[in-house]
Amino acid sequence: MSLTRCGLLVDRAETIARLYARHRDWTVVEERWIEERFDERSTRGSSKGIYRALSSRFKTAGSELPSIVQLPSVLDQCETVRDRAQVLYFYLLEDDPLVKYVVHRYLDRLRGSGIDGLGFEQETIERLLNEFHYDDGSEFDYAESTTRRWGEGLRSVMREIGVLDTQQALRGRIPNLGTTPLLVASGYSWETHGDDWLSEPTGWRYLFQPEQYWDSVAERVSDDPNWEASGIHGELRLQPVDGTYDWAEPWEDGV
Repeated sequence: MSLTRCGLLVDRAETIARLYARHRDWTVVEERWIEERFDERSTRGSSKGIYRALSSRFKTAGSELPSIVQLPSVLDQCETVRDRAQVLYFYLLEDDPLVKYVVHRYLDRLRGSGIDGLGFEQETIERLLNEFHYDDGSEFDYAESTTRRWGEGLRSVMREIGVLDTQQALRGRIPNLGTTPLLVASGYSWETHGDDWLSEPTGWRYLFQPEQYWDSVAERVSDDPNWEASGIHGELRLQPVDGTYDWAEPWEDGV
């Protein structure tokens, strides 16, 4: 339920990534975070809560995403705050099964109903949450106030990645993708599915790119020097030229 505590918090998440890339020790990172109050929270407890929520997203990330020491370099290559948010969004998805579940349900709605399925009203979100079951079989069961804050957190994330365009908007749209989040989404798909990833580009779908967009998105990836295109029996294949995220150097500068 980390969304009840914070959304993506792009600047603060980036600070944690840079602290880790510099110190390579989570204990030191937490000490620096608390001492210098990078989150500008008024209490030590609140500051720790934000740190735990954000750092957990990096600690649980696997090889499908850029490593934590590469992440500052990835973020440096982003052109906009939205680009950075779209990159950090993948770490949230990998860390939080509830967020991933609800996003999957919205992607099913997008596939079935188009953008008309992207309604983020609180009632719709709560209906999806009530259909969720944890691995042990237990259901989603939280106080109304907690559920409301979770819905607000989800809408915050959708605004940051460009699915919702204003503070008041409840109807979603297809977000624009910058080059860097597109490379991360493609790398995520490649690492997840291997050679056949173009048949189900999970990373593109997570960024709400419907199937009718895939040809133009694939063309953008094929034009990138870090990816190479080939054709087998007339079927396009795309794969990284070297390592999936070799275009992002490990970051070693100071904070």
